[in-house]
Amino acid sequence: MDRPLPGSAHEALEAFLGQWSGTTQWEATAWGPARAAAAEVVFARAAAGLAVTMSYRHTGADGAKTEGVGVFTMDPDHPDTLWYHVNSMGLPPEAPARASWHDGTLTIERRSDRGTARHTLRVENGQLTHSAGLRLGSASDFSPFMTTVCRRVPEPAPVAA
Repeated sequence: MDRPLPGSAHEALEAFLGQWSGTTQWEATAWGPARAAAAEVVFARAAAGLAVTMSYRHTGADGAKTEGVGVFTMDPDHPDTLWYHVNSMGLPPEAPARASWHDGTLTIERRSDRGTARHTLRVENGQLTHSAGLRLGSASDFSPFMTTVCRRVPEPAPVAA
Protein backbone atom coordinates (compact mmCIF):
# COMPACT_ATOMS: atom_id res chain seq x y z
CA MET A 1 0.00 0.00 0.00
CA ASP A 2 1.51 3.33 -0.97
CA ARG A 3 -1.30 5.76 -0.31
CA PRO A 4 -2.92 7.05 2.90
CA LEU A 5 -6.39 5.81 3.69
CA PRO A 6 -9.29 8.21 4.21
CA GLY A 7 -9.33 9.38 7.82
CA SER A 8 -5.64 8.63 8.23
CA ALA A 9 -3.51 10.49 10.75
CA HIS A 10 -1.86 12.72 8.19
CA GLU A 11 -5.20 14.18 7.08
CA ALA A 12 -6.07 15.16 10.64
CA LEU A 13 -2.59 16.51 11.31
CA GLU A 14 -1.86 18.08 7.90
CA ALA A 15 -1.37 21.59 9.34
CA PHE A 16 1.34 20.29 11.71
CA LEU A 17 3.53 18.66 9.03
CA GLY A 18 6.97 20.21 8.61
CA GLN A 19 9.82 21.59 10.65
CA TRP A 20 9.24 24.17 13.40
CA SER A 21 11.57 26.30 15.53
CA GLY A 22 10.87 28.39 18.62
CA THR A 23 11.03 28.46 22.40
CA THR A 24 9.74 26.33 25.24
CA GLN A 25 8.98 27.88 28.62
CA TRP A 26 8.55 25.68 31.72
CA GLU A 27 6.82 26.97 34.81
CA ALA A 28 8.43 26.63 38.24
CA THR A 29 7.42 23.34 39.89
CA ALA A 30 8.52 21.09 42.74
CA TRP A 31 10.95 19.53 40.21
CA GLY A 32 12.75 22.72 39.31
CA PRO A 33 12.73 26.46 38.64
CA ALA A 34 11.12 28.21 35.70
CA ARG A 35 13.31 27.99 32.63
CA ALA A 36 13.34 28.38 28.87
CA ALA A 37 14.94 26.44 26.04
CA ALA A 38 15.24 26.62 22.27
CA ALA A 39 12.77 24.20 20.68
CA GLU A 40 12.97 22.24 17.42
CA VAL A 41 9.91 20.21 16.40
CA VAL A 42 9.38 18.08 13.29
CA PHE A 43 6.09 16.46 12.22
CA ALA A 44 6.39 13.91 9.39
CA ARG A 45 4.23 11.31 7.67
CA ALA A 46 5.03 7.67 8.45
CA ALA A 47 3.67 4.23 7.55
CA ALA A 48 2.19 5.34 4.23
CA GLY A 49 0.35 8.18 5.95
CA LEU A 50 -1.34 6.00 8.56
CA ALA A 51 0.79 7.68 11.22
CA VAL A 52 2.46 11.03 11.86
CA THR A 53 5.62 11.27 13.93
CA MET A 54 6.45 14.22 16.15
CA SER A 55 10.08 14.54 17.19
CA TYR A 56 11.34 17.37 19.34
CA ARG A 57 14.47 18.63 21.01
CA HIS A 58 14.83 21.30 23.67
CA THR A 59 18.24 22.91 24.17
CA GLY A 60 18.75 24.98 27.31
CA ALA A 61 21.08 27.97 27.66
CA ASP A 62 23.51 25.66 29.48
CA GLY A 63 23.51 23.23 26.52
CA ALA A 64 21.40 20.59 28.28
CA LYS A 65 19.14 18.74 25.86
CA THR A 66 15.88 16.85 26.27
CA GLU A 67 14.20 15.11 23.39
CA GLY A 68 11.31 12.88 22.60
CA VAL A 69 9.28 11.29 19.88
CA GLY A 70 5.57 10.73 19.52
CA VAL A 71 3.54 8.77 17.02
CA PHE A 72 0.00 9.84 16.18
CA THR A 73 -2.40 7.43 14.51
CA MET A 74 -6.15 7.10 14.22
CA ASP A 75 -8.30 4.62 16.13
CA PRO A 76 -10.21 2.81 13.38
CA ASP A 77 -13.13 2.07 15.73
CA HIS A 78 -13.54 5.54 17.31
CA PRO A 79 -13.18 9.15 16.13
CA ASP A 80 -10.03 9.51 18.25
CA THR A 81 -6.40 10.18 17.51
CA LEU A 82 -3.98 8.02 19.52
CA TRP A 83 -0.61 9.34 20.74
CA TYR A 84 2.28 7.06 21.63
CA HIS A 85 5.07 9.02 23.32
CA VAL A 86 8.53 8.45 24.80
CA ASN A 87 11.12 10.99 25.90
CA SER A 88 14.63 11.25 27.29
CA MET A 89 13.43 11.85 30.86
CA GLY A 90 13.92 8.15 31.64
CA LEU A 91 10.36 6.98 32.31
CA PRO A 92 9.18 3.92 30.40
CA PRO A 93 6.74 4.44 27.52
CA GLU A 94 3.10 4.41 28.54
CA ALA A 95 0.04 3.08 26.75
CA PRO A 96 -1.18 5.40 23.99
CA ALA A 97 -3.15 8.43 25.09
CA ARG A 98 -6.45 9.29 23.41
CA ALA A 99 -6.71 12.68 21.82
CA SER A 100 -9.68 14.59 20.50
CA TRP A 101 -10.17 17.58 18.22
CA HIS A 102 -12.22 20.64 19.10
CA ASP A 103 -12.20 23.81 16.98
CA GLY A 104 -8.80 23.00 15.47
CA THR A 105 -7.11 22.15 18.77
CA LEU A 106 -5.84 18.64 19.48
CA THR A 107 -6.22 17.84 23.19
CA ILE A 108 -4.44 14.84 24.71
CA GLU A 109 -4.72 13.56 28.27
CA ARG A 110 -2.00 11.20 29.48
CA ARG A 111 -2.86 9.47 32.74
CA SER A 112 -0.48 7.60 35.02
CA ASP A 113 -0.06 6.78 38.69
CA ARG A 114 1.75 10.12 39.04
CA GLY A 115 -1.21 12.16 37.78
CA THR A 116 -2.64 13.50 34.53
CA ALA A 117 -0.95 15.66 31.91
CA ARG A 118 -3.14 17.56 29.46
CA HIS A 119 -1.45 18.62 26.21
CA THR A 120 -3.00 20.92 23.63
CA LEU A 121 -1.56 21.43 20.15
CA ARG A 122 -2.75 24.01 17.67
CA VAL A 123 -1.54 25.65 14.48
CA GLU A 124 -2.96 29.11 13.88
CA ASN A 125 -1.67 31.99 11.76
CA GLY A 126 1.57 30.11 11.01
CA GLN A 127 2.30 29.45 14.67
CA LEU A 128 2.46 26.07 16.43
CA THR A 129 1.55 26.21 20.11
CA HIS A 130 1.95 23.18 22.37
CA SER A 131 0.84 23.71 25.98
CA ALA A 132 0.79 21.24 28.84
CA GLY A 133 -0.76 21.30 32.29
CA LEU A 134 -0.47 18.88 35.18
CA ARG A 135 -3.04 17.62 37.66
CA LEU A 136 -1.29 15.76 40.46
CA GLY A 137 -2.71 13.76 43.36
CA SER A 138 -6.19 14.88 44.37
CA ALA A 139 -5.98 18.28 42.63
CA SER A 140 -9.14 19.20 40.74
CA ASP A 141 -7.50 21.67 38.31
CA PHE A 142 -4.60 21.53 35.89
CA SER A 143 -1.59 23.73 36.67
CA PRO A 144 0.27 25.18 33.68
CA PHE A 145 3.56 23.36 33.20
CA MET A 146 4.99 24.04 29.74
CA THR A 147 4.33 26.13 26.64
CA THR A 148 6.15 25.78 23.33
CA VAL A 149 5.61 28.40 20.62
CA CYS A 150 7.19 27.82 17.20
CA ARG A 151 7.17 29.16 13.66
CA ARG A 152 7.48 26.94 10.62
CA VAL A 153 11.01 26.72 9.21
CA PRO A 154 10.83 27.55 5.49
CA GLU A 155 11.91 24.75 3.19
CA PRO A 156 15.06 25.62 1.27
CA ALA A 157 14.57 26.73 -2.31
CA PRO A 158 15.43 24.07 -4.91
CA VAL A 159 18.89 24.37 -6.36
CA ALA A 160 18.86 25.05 -10.09
CA ALA A 161 20.53 22.34 -12.16
